[in-house]
Amino acid sequence: MADQDQTPYVDALLEFARSDPGRYNVPGHQGGVGSDEALRLLVGQSGLSDDIPTLIPGIDVGDPNPFEEAQALAAEAWGAKRTWFLVNGASQGNQSMCLALGHMGRTVVAQRNVHSSVIDGMVMAGLMPHFAAPEVDPELGIIHCLTPKALDEALADCPEAAAAIVVSPTYFGAAADVEGLAEVAHRRGVPLVVDEAWGGHLRFHPDLPRDAISSGADLVISSTHKIVGSITQSAMLHLSGDLIEEHVVDRCVSMTESTSPNSLLLGSLDAARRQAAVHGEELLTNTLAVLAEARAELDSMPGLEVIGNRLLERESVSAFDPLRLTIDVRGTGTTGYRVAEKLRETANINVELAADTVIVAVFGMASGLPTRARRLLDGIETTLGELEAERPDELPAFAPPPPWGEPRMTPRDAFLAAQDVVAFDQAEGRIAAEPLATYPPGVPNVLPGEVLTRETLDYIRESVEGGGFVRGATDRGLGTLRVVRES
Repeated sequence: MADQDQTPYVDALLEFARSDPGRYNVPGHQGGVGSDEALRLLVGQSGLSDDIPTLIPGIDVGDPNPFEEAQALAAEAWGAKRTWFLVNGASQGNQSMCLALGHMGRTVVAQRNVHSSVIDGMVMAGLMPHFAAPEVDPELGIIHCLTPKALDEALADCPEAAAAIVVSPTYFGAAADVEGLAEVAHRRGVPLVVDEAWGGHLRFHPDLPRDAISSGADLVISSTHKIVGSITQSAMLHLSGDLIEEHVVDRCVSMTESTSPNSLLLGSLDAARRQAAVHGEELLTNTLAVLAEARAELDSMPGLEVIGNRLLERESVSAFDPLRLTIDVRGTGTTGYRVAEKLRETANINVELAADTVIVAVFGMASGLPTRARRLLDGIETTLGELEAERPDELPAFAPPPPWGEPRMTPRDAFLAAQDVVAFDQAEGRIAAEPLATYPPGVPNVLPGEVLTRETLDYIRESVEGGGFVRGATDRGLGTLRVVRES
């Protein structure tokens, strides 16, 4: 067991900055010399001093070197065979993953509500997805997880699949039976890839859902900044087992990474790893206790229910992450959109997510302080009082999304094809050249290469008119859509 209380890469960066080297290399601010005052106020002198480029002996050059040592410590902390630090978020991990899978085949089975960066990765790699449907909550209109049975059926329908791609935990905190999913995938002879963007902290406390690596996943994407607390845009990619070739993943990570990765982002991963590995259980114990009290108080407020154990009633959900306070607001007589908007106006509080039926507040691994929970609780209570007079006569009912359109082309072929821009209402029957995903529930309604149906177009329009929004469209006002040009 290596000493997880060390930060070799951070230490090397700090030592280099303290040596006051003559800087005649990039970046152009060269340690902050002559930097604009606004930049100094934004980043601070220490941030400018520690903004150190790559290829510096004693930092990331040498065998071994502090950067490689930091990644090795992260692999050990998360139980992986190898870990890569990422500077373009979990999105880079998803794109690297798709490129790596492209070496193994051209078809993959994927959970339909994969992140948009997975679709981008499929475009880059030329993959053809065969989708498995996750469970949609019929009451809340939010998306849950994929069952092992659904994955098994999808793989049986697609025997040529090179891998299976699933999401756990979800944006709303629901965790899948990843162990069961891994057993299904491995029985079919394919690796299981888990987008665990929202679960980088799970390994560090026994009362949390079991993490994906421990559950048998082969490749795991972790958005480390989300809960563990590294700097925004930093993430990790974890490899386990031998079903996906390590050197192929390494090359694909390089292809999707800037040749000038930011040392502050990379260093924040080294520091966040130490805090999680050394102090994670203690910090999470405190945070979980504070949030248990907050959950109870929220449940006592008229019209609110924090969704926790109720998630376990859903077939696809094996556990839930209590660091997400997913609050059902239907009993207040208004929507989650309006509650979130009023929270900003009334209490200067920003929540992570708002939907028709819920709001979601997120706490970091070490940010569950009683004072912070109290601010949220007081803000919600005040906001609900002010919203009392705004209750509409009737809330819009949730309608499940229509079936997906027929796939006619790979996402890559559609994305790169000659295209037309047509009026949204005149796109029926055309092949989409861009993705469309209404939120909530967040499941892509249309992917590049699929036929646009009248039912889907109407559903998207009605969702937006009801307060939701759509991701993926070039024209965010939905006046037009990009479609494949007809020959």
